[in-house]
Amino acid sequence: MYLVFSVSSPSSDVLKISHTSQVIYAVLADRSKAYLKYTVENGVMKLLETYTPPQHRGKGVASLLVKYAIELAERNNWLIEPICSYTIHFFMKNPDYRRILTSSYRSLSEEEWRRLFEEAKTREKLKETSQ
Repeated sequence: MYLVFSVSSPSSDVLKISHTSQVIYAVLADRSKAYLKYTVENGVMKLLETYTPPQHRGKGVASLLVKYAIELAERNNWLIEPICSYTIHFFMKNPDYRRILTSSYRSLSEEEWRRLFEEAKTREKLKETSQ
């Protein structure tokens, strides 16, 4: 399965998004890749890590990867658990998509979303510095 999207950029790039059993990815115009790593366990898709090359950030690429993940989850009757800071931020800013989340995430208050986001950012910074 793959989807084709238009990305907001000066050159009006068209983006083809595909997936494997562990990653959703897009090959960008300069041949670099943006990706969203995930696992599926017991009908729950865990969104683990999102990456967009620096030269493509701010163009909506990561958002399209998450929307692809949502569509993939819906097609397979999976629920989603956002783990990485970007996916947490996406669901914070787009509450209409929370319907696909596990019940524990759907019931979070806005303050709990903010705390979860900060914890994820801290965890990711610690991982970066330990590498």
